[in-house]
Amino acid sequence: MKKRIGLLYGGKSAEHEVSLSTARAVTQALNFSEYEVYPIYITQEGEWRKGLELQSPVESIEQLQIESSTDEELANNITNFLISDSDSTDEESTLDVIFPVLHGPNGEDGTVQGLLEVLNLPYIGNGVLASAAGMDKVVMKQLFAQVGLKQVPYVHFIRREWQNNQQKWLDNVEQTLKWPVFVKPANLGSSVGISKATNREEFIEAVNFALKYDRKIVVEQGIKAREIEMGVLGNDEPKCSVAGEIKPLKDFYDYQAKYKDGNTAMIIPAEISTDIEKTMKDMAIKAFKVLDCAGLVRADFFVTDDHEVLINEVNTLPGFTPFSMFPLLWQHTGVSYPELINQLIELAIERHAEKQQLQYKMD
Repeated sequence: MKKRIGLLYGGKSAEHEVSLSTARAVTQALNFSEYEVYPIYITQEGEWRKGLELQSPVESIEQLQIESSTDEELANNITNFLISDSDSTDEESTLDVIFPVLHGPNGEDGTVQGLLEVLNLPYIGNGVLASAAGMDKVVMKQLFAQVGLKQVPYVHFIRREWQNNQQKWLDNVEQTLKWPVFVKPANLGSSVGISKATNREEFIEAVNFALKYDRKIVVEQGIKAREIEMGVLGNDEPKCSVAGEIKPLKDFYDYQAKYKDGNTAMIIPAEISTDIEKTMKDMAIKAFKVLDCAGLVRADFFVTDDHEVLINEVNTLPGFTPFSMFPLLWQHTGVSYPELINQLIELAIERHAEKQQLQYKMD
């Protein structure tokens, strides 16, 4: 019997376009003889729209931009909207697993995961805690510090603090860090809103730019280092992929380099020693476990000229097209893109089944 997959994509986020590209790629990898695939589109304004079962892979992202829900009454009932297909409310039409490919806030940050938990639906990827902590770079860094993971120095503040005493934070950054620094929105991915600053004037401009995307800002020390990434896959017994190196042809790996102009080289496997690879694997697993991750993460590292390994961040819903780093890492580890999706589906169902063993009544 075919498994029924609800493909959840789009989202009220600056990474909306990235999500659409991921959703298209997933439809092209799924085996339609094994799965029934139902598109669930969240517009950039936050409206949920559900389409009819897909009969074949999607060729363009325009096909995924559902103009309106096929059943407006059903769409108004979020429970039925998610657990039933477009033209039925029978129990037999319940979706077996939700596949969220939402990037950024309102999708990758634990909000949608919380909804799916309340509805008791199996879903692929990380849960509420890991998603929320992984999205907030400051919280993530604080948790990494608790388990002794080495990181670059950083400073963080919120919009109100910046507005109330800009001079204080300028002084704080100059006393704690050295130019250059990288200024980032704390709760966004895909390198959206990130700028490099080499002096106070550039820093003020970078902060104002980042504040367009988030109320919380993280400022990281710029360092000379190689950018090396590793995939992690699993639930309670996660495994790591080979490592891959990012070599931006620009000054740094921004959104334009990632998704627009292709000015980035990926070297897989990365040319690193066995000792560095082992250190990265140990750190990736430790990061995975301290955030209580499930399903998948991509762990990003800096490796300095003197062979020091620093963890930069983990991405709890990494880029997931066949040409993104995470699937490519697993392809070079021996797991094809379609098989990777199959494994993630099974991991989601496994985790959900384990949760069903819990009891909610006192003995």
